[in-house]
Amino acid sequence: MSSGVQGITETDIANYLANTPSFFERHAELLSTVQLTSPHGQRAVSLQERQMEMLRDKIRGLEGKIIEMIRFGQDNVAIADKLHRWTRTLLLTARPAELPEVLVRELAHHYMIPQVGIRVWDAAPAFAGQPFAQPVSDDVKVFAASLGQPYCGVNSGFEAAQWLEEPASAKSLAMLPLRADAAASGSAFGMLVLASPDAARYTAEMGTEFLVRIGELASAALSRVLPSTD
Repeated sequence: MSSGVQGITETDIANYLANTPSFFERHAELLSTVQLTSPHGQRAVSLQERQMEMLRDKIRGLEGKIIEMIRFGQDNVAIADKLHRWTRTLLLTARPAELPEVLVRELAHHYMIPQVGIRVWDAAPAFAGQPFAQPVSDDVKVFAASLGQPYCGVNSGFEAAQWLEEPASAKSLAMLPLRADAAASGSAFGMLVLASPDAARYTAEMGTEFLVRIGELASAALSRVLPSTD
């Protein structure tokens, strides 16, 4: 073998074949005579058969991605529909004093949340006797004001868990600060608590974009129980 042939690498051959498509036109017999090992077994297949198997695998992969995209689209439509129905119920609630209860009940119903609790500590005096307006500690107020985004994680004995009907069964929590101005930070007039007996439902790694939207809508609806600024 000449020194020139000895210097040829597999990369050189691959580049030559990739840049010289006419090679297989001049040597069409190679397409059927070259034998490769099938990835689906130990049998030998021709170059043409191997290419067909690769194309089928690629098509299956694309089909899987399309099915996944359709499923995500359907899930997003379902989430948007639930959000629409929840928001519509809030808008149709005529009496402000009923809003917190309706908000909690419908949120739990639409999103299958085992327990939901709420407190509004800056409610107008007229609502002082309502369950949602019961006093909370300064620590809770400071904690809610400090949240730049909803807290998601294990229930490590948070005071807010006591707002739930069954605090002992709440293993993970999502706590959403309620703010008069969604863009503001450092202040809060209340907090919404979502709880689950599943310790993995609300975790520090989960995305909070949807929870932020829930908090913003809840805050806007509950502005009706705050003192009038007129």
